[in-house]
Order: sequence, then structure tokens, then C-alpha cells
Amino acid sequence: MVLLTVAAVLAAARRRTSPGPAWRDPAACGALALTWAAAYSVPAALDLGHPVALALYVLLAAAPLALAVRPTAAGAGLATGGPFALTAFGCALAAAVSVSLLSLAAQLPTFAVLGVLLGLFATAAALGGGPVVPAASAPAAVALATGLSGAGAASLELPAHRAALLVLAVPALAAVLAARVRGHVTALPLEVSGAAAALVAIALATGDAPTLALVLALCGVIAAGTAVRADRRPVGYAAAVLLVLATWVRLGASDVATPEAYTLPVTVPALVIGVLRRRRDPRASSWTAYGPGLAATLLPSVLAAWGDGHWLRPLLLGAAALAVTLTGARHRLQALLVLGSTALALVALHELAPYVVQVVGALPRWLPPALAGLLLLAVGATYEQRLRDARRLRDTLGRMR
Repeated sequence: MVLLTVAAVLAAARRRTSPGPAWRDPAACGALALTWAAAYSVPAALDLGHPVALALYVLLAAAPLALAVRPTAAGAGLATGGPFALTAFGCALAAAVSVSLLSLAAQLPTFAVLGVLLGLFATAAALGGGPVVPAASAPAAVALATGLSGAGAASLELPAHRAALLVLAVPALAAVLAARVRGHVTALPLEVSGAAAALVAIALATGDAPTLALVLALCGVIAAGTAVRADRRPVGYAAAVLLVLATWVRLGASDVATPEAYTLPVTVPALVIGVLRRRRDPRASSWTAYGPGLAATLLPSVLAAWGDGHWLRPLLLGAAALAVTLTGARHRLQALLVLGSTALALVALHELAPYVVQVVGALPRWLPPALAGLLLLAVGATYEQRLRDARRLRDTLGRMR
């Protein structure tokens, strides 16, 4: 009753002209929010049952959402970013979150509530009266679809890594819808929220390595399909990373001791394609042309070398990494220089670490701290020169393709 009384006072104050136009929108927003809060407290105040509370909260999501969709809600709709319409959408979103959590108490209400809310926010995204409500409703619809798919997996008693495959249908559908509505205000929110749903699927699949590899590969396919569009070419980098990660996870899940037997048949044709790409377009980035192919072999080989006690693999890998580094430095190719030098440094660190430990153990205990202090003094004395060298190195790398 207190909330409704204050809301009535604010509504009456809005109708008066004496406070001035500056008070009209804040008064309308306050009246709406307080009325919504009063209605939200009704089930607890009257001790209503669970089904009635769910029905009321769904109405408390639908009614403000209808106000937000109106192009001229209270004289200032979402088409112009009006505060009243923004307040209405906030109330609708709060009610949707609350009733979604409340519906989890039983299976049937969960499907009913999430399905109704999904329809409401999907309709608002499609029919919104301005740029704000569709852009805000699209991620809400994707989140509800993700929850609905998770509820479906739970009803089927699927383990988490199997549920990830069901959840993955949401980002796939979001990518398809974003491609169909390209140029619309909902396209980017659909893609971003779809990527978030894909991260949820990846997190669910982390408990099972083979399924995780499959999920990563499917995410890479979705990203590659998005990158086909001319305005989404940079997504191709994410697709390459996901597919390479899927390869690494699959090799680890299969306990492969010689990953080169599987990665080299991929790396060689990938590098050939990269060379052809650079010949047709000399301005193409070396990361696009050579990065995926090199990364597909170098990282699994480095991991295998760190667990290999024999000398042959580190020797061959170090020689190959050195050749890649020198090639990158000669032809000013950033991807080759960075990947090759990183692999070479890791292999050298692995091979020299035992000898360094032996040498440090043989020295007096006071000598390593003293040498570290001298090194800090030398670096501090030549700080400006080192800073210039670091900037020069950064500029040199930045000029490489």
C-alpha cells in the first residue's frame, strides 16, 4: 500500500504543470517502477501459491515489455531513448529473471515459463519500436533459449558434456538469424550473445575431452560460416583458433605420443595454401596465411618435447623452429618470427633447465641474489636505452605483415 500510495503521488505530480517539464519523465518512471514493485510483492503479501505467483510474474514481465515496445510510450519511447520506456524494459527484464529462477522448482513450469518468455522477448526483438528494445531483447531471447535447451538436457538426464551439444544449437541458430537480418540493429547483439552461449557449451564440455574437441570443432564451423560474410571477415581468426584447439584436444584425448604424424599432413597443405594466398595478395597478413598451419604443429610438438626424455625430438623441433624464425626475420613475416622464436625459446628452456639447476646448486647461496642485484643495477642504469630498444622492437614487429 505504501508503494502504491507513493506511485499515485508521483503520477499526480506528473499531471501538474507547476513542477515543470523536467519533472515529468522522472515522475512517470518512479510511478511505473513503484507500481511494478507493489504488484511484485502481492504473492508474498497474500501468500499466494506457486502457480499463481508464476502467472503474475509472467504478466509483470509482459506488461512492461509491451510499454517498452510502444514507439511513444509516455511521450518518450525507446525509439528516442526515453527514460520511461527504458524503465519499463528494466522492469520487464527483472521480472523475467525472477520468474525464470522461480520456475526451476518444477519441470513443467520451467518449460512453460521459459517458452513464454522466449516468445515475448523474441517478439519484442522483431517488432520493437526503436533501436534500443530490439538490441536489448535479442540477447535476452538468446539467454532464455540457452536456458530452455539446458532444461531440455536436464529433463533427458544428459550429462554435462552431452548437454553441451544441445546448448550448441543456440549459437548456431543465432548465427543463422544474424545472417538473415544483417544490417538490422539486432544482428550484432545476436552474434555476441550467441558467442556467449557457445562459451557456455564449451564450459559444459570441459569434463570430457573427446566431446570438448567436437564442441570446439563445431564452434569453429559456426565461426567460419559467419566469416563468409564480407563484413565479418575477422571472425575467421576465431574460427582458425577454435579448429586448431579442437585438433590439439582431440590428439590429447587419444593419448597420441607422436602428434606430428597427424599435424604435419595438415600443416604442409595449409602452408602451401598460405603461399598461394600471399602470391595473389601480397598485403595479406602472415597470421592469416601461415599462422594456423604453423600453430597446428608447433604447439603439440612443444608439449610432446617437454614430456620426451629422448634427444631426437627436441633437436628436430629446435632446428625446425630456428628455420621458421630465420625465414620470418628474412622475409619480415610476423607470424613466422613470433611462432618460431616462441617454440625455439621453449625448447631451449626445456633442454637447458637441468644444467641451469645444477649450476645454480653448485654456486654459493649468496651468489644468485648478488647476480640478480647486479642485473637490476645494470638494467636501471641503462633504463632509457632499454626502453628505446623495446620501442624499436615493437615498431619493427608492427611493420611486419
